[in-house]
Amino acid sequence: MLCEQVITINEMFPGPLINATTNDVVIVNVFNNMDESLLITWNGIQQRLNSWQDGVSGTNCAIEAGKNWTYVFQVKDQIGTFTYFPSINFHKVAGGYGPIRVNNRNVIAVPFPKPETEFDLLIGDWFHTDYKSLRSSIQDKQSNQFFDIPDAILMNGKRPYDELSSSKRHKSFTVTKGMTYRFRISNVGTVMSFNFRIQNHKMVLVETEGSYTNQITLDSLDVHVGQSYSVLVIADQNEADYYIVATPKMFKSDETLEGIGILHYANSLTTVSGPVPDGPDPFDIVFSVNQAKSITWNMTTGAARPNPQGTFNVSNVTLAQTFILHGSKGEINGWPRYVVNNVSYFTPDTPLKLADMFVNGSGVYQLDQFPTHSVHDSASYGVSVVSGIHKGWLEIVFKNDLDVMDSWHLDGFGFYVVGFGNGDWTPVARETYNIFDPVVRSTVQVYPGRWTAVYVFLDNPGMWNLRSQHLKNWYLGQQLFIRVFDDNPNPAKERKPPQNLLLCGMFESSISPVPAPAPQEGW
Repeated sequence: MLCEQVITINEMFPGPLINATTNDVVIVNVFNNMDESLLITWNGIQQRLNSWQDGVSGTNCAIEAGKNWTYVFQVKDQIGTFTYFPSINFHKVAGGYGPIRVNNRNVIAVPFPKPETEFDLLIGDWFHTDYKSLRSSIQDKQSNQFFDIPDAILMNGKRPYDELSSSKRHKSFTVTKGMTYRFRISNVGTVMSFNFRIQNHKMVLVETEGSYTNQITLDSLDVHVGQSYSVLVIADQNEADYYIVATPKMFKSDETLEGIGILHYANSLTTVSGPVPDGPDPFDIVFSVNQAKSITWNMTTGAARPNPQGTFNVSNVTLAQTFILHGSKGEINGWPRYVVNNVSYFTPDTPLKLADMFVNGSGVYQLDQFPTHSVHDSASYGVSVVSGIHKGWLEIVFKNDLDVMDSWHLDGFGFYVVGFGNGDWTPVARETYNIFDPVVRSTVQVYPGRWTAVYVFLDNPGMWNLRSQHLKNWYLGQQLFIRVFDDNPNPAKERKPPQNLLLCGMFESSISPVPAPAPQEGW
C-alpha cells in the first residue's frame, strides 16, 4: 500500500482533467494548501503572447502557502494531449500533476474515426521517500546518486498489478470487443523513459503534443520524460484480461520497476497470469532512435485550423540563429549541479519577466551573457537569458554529455524535430535532417552521448523557459530562458501583465495585486 506523502489536487491523484477545445479560455484558481510556495505550469500549452501565465520561476511569483492565485490563459490555435504539474521546489516528484486535453473544434475533422472512449493514462516513476528529503539529498554530494533509481512506476497514481494480491489498487481500463479506444499516454515521471505496450494488441500512433502524426502501427512505444502521445487501440482479441505494461529504458528492469495495469474486456472471465510481455531491449538505442525518426508530421490534415498542418513547414527556411547546448553535470564550490555549456542556472528572487517589464532586467539578469555556441572551461552559476530573434528561425542542437537519457522542453513553442545523431554535431549534419515532415512537439529526447536538432519559429513574444524535463537536472540548474522581444507596444502583439499580477523580489512592497481579470472579448 502506498502511504507516502502525495501532492493531490482537489483530493485527487492525479489531478482532475482539464478538458478544453481549441481557442477556449481556461481559468484555474489555485489554492495553495501546502506549507511552502507553489507554481503550476501547463506543459505544452503555448500561452500565445502571454508568458505571464506560464507558471515557472522566470515568469511568475510563487503562490505563497495559504494563498491562492488565478491563472487565465487561452489554448490558442492548439489541439492535443498535454499535462500540468508543479514547477518549483521539487514538488513534481510528489505528484501534483494532471492531464490536459485540447479537442478539435467541430468544424475541423479529426484524421481518424471517433473512438468509443478516450482514456488519459499518466505513467511515471515514483519514490517512497518524501519530496523534502529527496530535495535535500540531491544537493548533498554524498547522496546525490540516491535519486537516480525510483522505487516504482505508477499508472494514474496506482500501484502495479500483482496477481498475488487480493486488492484492486492497480489501474484497469474496461473495453468492449470490436470497439476502438484512444489512449492519451503521458510520461509524468522525473527520471526514467519507459517503453509502453499492451499485451497482444497493436497500437496506431495518431498524435503527439499537439500534432497529428502520420499513422504508424506499433507493438510498443518509447515515451520519454515529459512527453505525451495518443494511440488508437482496437479491442480485437478474445474476451479476456491483458497486461498494460511500462518498463524503464536504459535500465535493467526487475519486477519492482514495472508499471502494470490491466486491459479488461467487459465480458472477460479470464484474469492475466504469467510474465508480462517482453518489450525491446531497454539498452537498444538504435531501436529507439529509429522509432523516433519514424514519427513524422501529417502534412495534409487540419488540426487547430482547417488548413493542413503542412501549410507551415521547414522545407525552405532561412536560419536566423543557432544554439548548441551541452547538458552535463558540474560541481560549483563543492556542490553538485547540472549545467548547460558549463553554466548552472541560478534562480533570482525576482522573476525575469517582472524585471524585464519594470526595470529592463537591471539588477536581475544581463542579457546574452550565456554562451550559446561554446562551453565554459569550468562550471559557474549564471542567470541565463538569451535573445531570440522575433519571427526568426532558431536552430537548437541539444548535446547530451551524460551517460543517461535526457529530454528538453521549450515553453511557448513547438520544436520541429529535424535530426538525431551520434557524437559531436557539425554543420554537415544538416544534410541528414528531415526537413520534409518533421514532427512538431514541445518535448524532445536526447540520447546518451548523442545530439538532437530542432527548429523553432520564434513568433511568440515573451520570456520562455528552455529546460531539461528530468527533475533533478532542472532543479539543479539545467535550464535557461529565451527572451523573444517585440518592441511594438500594441497588446495584440504581447499581452500586458494581468491585473492580479503577484509581486515579489525587488518589487515585493511596490503595490498590492488586484483581482483576476474576466476573459476579454476576442480571446
